[in-house]
Amino acid sequence: MNKKINWQYAMMASAFLILALVPLFMSNNYYITILNQMVINMIVVFGLNFITGLAGQMNLGTAGIYALGAYTSALLSRNFGLSPWLTMVAALVVGFLIGRGLGYPSLKMKGVYLSLTTLAFSEIIRILATNLMDITGGTQGIKNIPRFRVLFWNLDTNVKYFYFVWTVAVLLCLLSMRIAHSKWGREFKAVKDNVEAIESLGLDIKKIKIRAFTLAAVYGALGGALYAHFNQFVTSLSFTTDLSISYVIMLMIGGIGNILGNIIGAIVITILPEMLRFLGDYYQITFCTMVLLCAVFLPNGLVSLPGRFRHLVKKKGKGGERFGQ
Repeated sequence: MNKKINWQYAMMASAFLILALVPLFMSNNYYITILNQMVINMIVVFGLNFITGLAGQMNLGTAGIYALGAYTSALLSRNFGLSPWLTMVAALVVGFLIGRGLGYPSLKMKGVYLSLTTLAFSEIIRILATNLMDITGGTQGIKNIPRFRVLFWNLDTNVKYFYFVWTVAVLLCLLSMRIAHSKWGREFKAVKDNVEAIESLGLDIKKIKIRAFTLAAVYGALGGALYAHFNQFVTSLSFTTDLSISYVIMLMIGGIGNILGNIIGAIVITILPEMLRFLGDYYQITFCTMVLLCAVFLPNGLVSLPGRFRHLVKKKGKGGERFGQ
């Protein structure tokens, strides 16, 4: 088990190192934009992993959480002239409150009912953002959102902003690993695997589920704030149900409950649509087919590929030994 964990740590470090080097060899601003979005997606998926990956509670409200984080930070910085650092803190507070609020339905609902509840929440946020035009700008959105400033450096280019969100992603990855291997992480997994056993031990399932939802919402709201200041423009058209589903797909394709899988899923699902653009009208069906095949043949995600390969090699080796005997 230790060897497996160490291997995953090495792979995560390698992935972040490679991402850090990419802008040094790439001058195309469009690709740097994709890189920024990829790393922001990682942050959101790290959060979703707590509630869906570890605790086993389906959450289709990520787009709504993401939107509230984006609008909170954008409105406070754009309309009141507050520093993005302060508005990001406000977005974290909003995420905390959302998590506490969304956590309560999970106490009485599960499965498809919880999915529909979180999906309804996300749609309510999108509809409000579309119709409250005096506040959110509706489909026209909010423009000229200021970028972050770190000491004397203004993050006014996509490359500078990339290294900022990269640093945030690394820190949150380390925090996620710490939580996943702590008492909280074990409690989340226990809720997913055996609720009755948790109750028999006298643990408070209510607190555990709400804690998982809160962590997911805080990460999602932070991702939304980072997105708003990177894009410098937010519109309700961005926060659709498809966005929530995309984050669930990232979690599934990479490997549910696995932080290395979160990184892999965010990278693959962010890049893959761009690689398939040349297919034109056939892009969507090709993308969905690839996701379906991965779900069928790799139910534990892409992160399980090395393990399956090693198992196959050992199996063939044993077969060869028997044949030689």
